[in-house]
Amino acid sequence: MKQPFEILEHPSDLGIEAHGNSMQEVFRNAAHGFMSVIAGASKIKSCENRSIVLQALDRENLMVRWLTEILYLYDAEKFLTADVKFETLTDTLLKANLHGEPYDASRHELKLDVKAITYHQLKVEGHDGDWIARVFVDI
Repeated sequence: MKQPFEILEHPSDLGIEAHGNSMQEVFRNAAHGFMSVIAGASKIKSCENRSIVLQALDRENLMVRWLTEILYLYDAEKFLTADVKFETLTDTLLKANLHGEPYDASRHELKLDVKAITYHQLKVEGHDGDWIARVFVDI
């Protein structure tokens, strides 16, 4: 069985390769991988919710917008995402509820400062229940 995500090395960036059986699962695993880069997702509790709606031109653009929104919530509100429940997820529309909590220095250890989500080697593909997403972040 494949791991839900893996971290990819790159000279100036850091990559996340997420796997899943569906588009929802690969987007969820990309979010988990992204949070593990920022703060180690396993220590984050689901105490609060944030609802988001995103539109994009295609799947790849939606992935960048998705992770950018998670980064924005962290940067602006210090909100760490533990899990996500999708209401709608298509190639161009995402409606989801993010579950998590505000950063707490006594419990969360911040790992890396992510500056932005990039389009470098961006990929979101799925065939017959085998989905993969690859995205690099600027650190």
